[in-house]
Order: sequence, then C-alpha cells, then structure tokens
Amino acid sequence: MIASDLQSGVERLGEMIAEAKVIVPFTGAGISTECGIPDFRSPGGIWTRNRPIEFGEFVAHQEARDESWRRRFAMEEVFAAAKPGRGHRALASLYRAGKVPAVITQNIDNLHQASGFAGEHVIELHGNTTYARCIGCGQVYPLDWVKRRFDEEGAAPNCTACDEPVKTATISFGQMMPDEEMQRATALSRACDLFIAIGSSLVVWPAAGFPMMAKDAGARLVIINREPTEQDDIADLVIHHDIGEALGPFVGN
Repeated sequence: MIASDLQSGVERLGEMIAEAKVIVPFTGAGISTECGIPDFRSPGGIWTRNRPIEFGEFVAHQEARDESWRRRFAMEEVFAAAKPGRGHRALASLYRAGKVPAVITQNIDNLHQASGFAGEHVIELHGNTTYARCIGCGQVYPLDWVKRRFDEEGAAPNCTACDEPVKTATISFGQMMPDEEMQRATALSRACDLFIAIGSSLVVWPAAGFPMMAKDAGARLVIINREPTEQDDIADLVIHHDIGEALGPFVGN
C-alpha cells in the first residue's frame, strides 16, 4: 500500500511499530543525505563525476591507491561535520526501547553509531570510511595516521606489519561482501516481524534481497524512500517522502 499522504503514512507506520516485537531497519544513502553526506550512486552523485576505483585496480597500482586516498581526504570535512539526522535518531530511540536489535546499513558514514547504536549492533554491509584497515593482515589504522604518512611520503602507505596496502575499511567494487555481516543480516531479516527499508533504491544486490527475504519469512515490509523502488508492489506500506519527515515523529519515542 502506498500512503496517500505523509500524515496517513506516519500514522500507519506508528501502528505497525507498536504492533511489532522485533523491528529490523535497513538503511541506504537517503537517510544520510539530509545530514550532508552526498549520494554516491544516484544521478549527479559522486560516482557520476569520478569513476569508482575497483578493488583489483587498488591492489595492483600505486597510482590507484594514491588517487583513492586523495579522494577520501578531500571528503574528510564532509564526513567529520555530519551529525545524525532525524531518521538516525528515530531508529536509535526504537533501539533503546528494545524494539530494534540491530540495524543493517549500506552506509559507510558511522552515523548510526553516533546516534546511539552500539558498534556491534550496526551491521555494515559496505564497511566504514571513518578508519582504515590493511587488506592483508587486517590491522586497523586511524585516518590521521594514513594522512600523515601520505603527506610525508607523497604516496599511500602500506601496513607496518605485513607491507600490504592500507585502504579505508569500506567494501569497494570488485571486493567480496563481508561474510559475517551478510550472515548476521540474513538471520535478522528472517527473524523479524517488521522490516523497514529506509532511503535505499533497493537495486544494489545482494543487499537488496534482504527486504524480500524478510517478507518471505512472514514479516511486514515498509519502504520509506522519496523515489519508487522495484519492491514497492510487495510492501505492506510505502511512504514516498523525506526520511526525516517520515521518521521525525518517532524521535524520542
């Protein structure tokens, strides 16, 4: 059912939240755009202006690693300035109330953690851009260490432990999806009775399969996204409005 207007959609969502015992939110770029985080995939997004650097290219070429880090450093002020929006805060309220055991996210901005979710309860399908990790041994590095080494050496640094490349702790094109996170997201999707897809176009697979998985397991499905998605027709409720407007009434509940 597509809500005819925002108010009726919010009212119906409130009823579904009240009736649910286990709610699993699934978030995409739309929940963070009101926080100043730019969309990467949409028309006019970053990847329409700068071709994504694939994982194999990053591994094989120092020039690709250097360019990848230059792009990340150029975005540092944007990521550092971003604060959780109404959508993040509403989900955090439901988390504190015990309705939400964890959030599944396609985002890399750390805003769910900043809103009040414990780190272990944020399932990051595409990783996290607020720190770096060695692609060999997995050692974690703060971004300021990478920036300092980059400035001193004029090139992206390698790991001090195993000499393999260090990259942001994100999942790049061509890189395997994280197995543990995929397994946890699968289990949550199958165990919930209300699945809320928020700000995702639901076109990036395999992540886009989780709403369908939850629906097939008997959960109600809500989609909140400004634009239509290919899964609107199977949803129990669709709200085509801004994320903050749709979830704002639930902040602090």
